[in-house]
Amino acid sequence: MRTTTTAGTVLRHALPDPEEPGRVLALMGRVERAEPLDALAEALRRAVRAVPLGKGRDLLHGRWLGHPVHPVLVEVPVGAWISAAVLDSKPGGGRAAGLLVAVGLAGAVPAAAAGLVDWAELERPQARVGLLHAALNVGAVTCYSASLAARLTGHGLRGRAYALAGLCTLGVAAAAGGHLAYRQAAGANHAEDVPHLVPPGWTPVGPLAEIPHKQPVRRMVGEVPVAVVRDGDGSCRALADRCSHDGGPLSEGSVEDGCLQCPWHGSSFRLADGWNATGPATAPQPVFDTRLQDGQVYVRLRTPPPVRH
Repeated sequence: MRTTTTAGTVLRHALPDPEEPGRVLALMGRVERAEPLDALAEALRRAVRAVPLGKGRDLLHGRWLGHPVHPVLVEVPVGAWISAAVLDSKPGGGRAAGLLVAVGLAGAVPAAAAGLVDWAELERPQARVGLLHAALNVGAVTCYSASLAARLTGHGLRGRAYALAGLCTLGVAAAAGGHLAYRQAAGANHAEDVPHLVPPGWTPVGPLAEIPHKQPVRRMVGEVPVAVVRDGDGSCRALADRCSHDGGPLSEGSVEDGCLQCPWHGSSFRLADGWNATGPATAPQPVFDTRLQDGQVYVRLRTPPPVRH
């Protein structure tokens, strides 16, 4: 009974209740507001951006996949290390567990690279939590490196202890990463709700004469802001204004080579079809069809063609 009561007390303090957040959320809130971390974050951000990755940067962002690739790559070290813990608990499983520890360390390298390039394009509150997430992951990697070294030198029990410490640290890091993704929406598609909010049919967005050439302007379609661009031939293109990467205002961006570039993090989207030509955006931008009638510009959300079976 006493154990149950103690466990219930811990759970009540950790999880939110109807009146106030629990200690875990309160801690994450303090990290989000920790402005002293900004100097370190900015220095690291500049270093990550300075690495000459070329097209490899978009590869690590996951533009080819349609969403961040970091969570996919993380499956390798996490899966390997959890499996190693299971084998460590069984007699005779130490050698195979050591191999899995090594596999996890190898898999942590590309996962960390993808995470860093994503982190370098986050807003400050997100970047602060990201620093905590990264620091905990470094701690986990350090523990598993020590575990592998101990196993290779014949200290199996010590290797198991280091691995257990690494797994616990990894769990806390995963919690911070979950807060970053699900609470702060880092890596989420910030334009996903557009098709659910746009009214059906054609909507007028103003006279053609009020839309300058090759300079985006913001217009409203119901509750949804739209970036409208007038081409040299007098026709118009329109994309959802809120950037899919982090919600930046595309109407404040620039037009170049048929693409509209976000002013916040540099993602560019083709005006013809909304495709994300360059990252860090991993999702395309909702695109609108346009037409002219009596000097007015009308837009309508372009729906994807039906799938043929």
